[in-house]
Amino acid sequence: MKIWVKSVYFNRKPHIFVIFMEKIQHNWTLEELQILYHRPFFELVGQAHTVHRQHHDVQEVQVCALISIKTGGCPEDCKYCAQSSRYQTPVSAQPLMEVEEVVQMARQAIDRGASRVCLGAAWREVRDSNQFDQVLRMVEAVAALGVEVCCTLGMLKDHQARRLQEAGLYAYNHNLDSSEQFYKTIITTRTYQDRLQTLNVVEKTGLSVCCGAILGMGETITDRLQFLHALSQRDRHPESIPINQLTAVPGTPFEQQPIVPIWEMVRMVATTRIIFPKAMVRLSCGRVNMSHEQHALCFLAGANSLFSGERLLTVANSSVDQDEEMFQLFNLTARVAHSC
Repeated sequence: MKIWVKSVYFNRKPHIFVIFMEKIQHNWTLEELQILYHRPFFELVGQAHTVHRQHHDVQEVQVCALISIKTGGCPEDCKYCAQSSRYQTPVSAQPLMEVEEVVQMARQAIDRGASRVCLGAAWREVRDSNQFDQVLRMVEAVAALGVEVCCTLGMLKDHQARRLQEAGLYAYNHNLDSSEQFYKTIITTRTYQDRLQTLNVVEKTGLSVCCGAILGMGETITDRLQFLHALSQRDRHPESIPINQLTAVPGTPFEQQPIVPIWEMVRMVATTRIIFPKAMVRLSCGRVNMSHEQHALCFLAGANSLFSGERLLTVANSSVDQDEEMFQLFNLTARVAHSC
């Protein structure tokens, strides 16, 4: 690690800043991640903030919108998901939305500051069908609005990824959720290797990769770090890493899970920022339980994106008014599309 000592002036008084020039690593060990995560809290957050300042504008946050274009009826058994057909949840299966409706919702999100729109379908995998053709038309129409378009549609093949890219897709989301070992206890209808293979397809196509974790499912700290370790070993690091807090949904096996303590959330954000200096670290599901002060800690630790809107797919989210108030309070500005 290189260390630069820089003298600058603030209010005409000299100040010394120690700048840690972090090298992007692809060979982190799990032990190194454990040492990093468990550093004294202020040292960890301080290092993460320094790394964040090196690679990003700390006053800039990207606002993302998530539209559920096909809700419910999913055949998978993910224990956290309200859309699984295996559980009796408040969510009922809905047909694929019309293109015009999706475009209208995207316009509304853009008017509220979003520069990235994610289209999510409760599918196990993408199938070559009229429905997929309709999704391609959605991607093309939303991309024409001048924003980054991301899709999360389940597993997909090479030719399907290419078709999405040709339609204007910017990024594809496919979460690993947790460690490979813990994954086996929450999902049985697909494997961890299935997920990794989808990431490989996305990378091969040249699309931006979005891959996140869910905190609060009963996993250990080691499980969370093993998730980060798996991503850190990839030849190409994800450009986007959502950090989700579990929203306990009635009817799912995780309906009684407690909320993750904010200190664990901040440590996860900070560790992610240090390991992946150039990535967008996104605050995603679970923000509805966070105060402005808790958001501030996450931004200080390196988060630089959030998902906005009253609902994220099927669960509640912080209101747009609350987010606008927070942006004004912290003097934050919304990032424009493709500014990285």
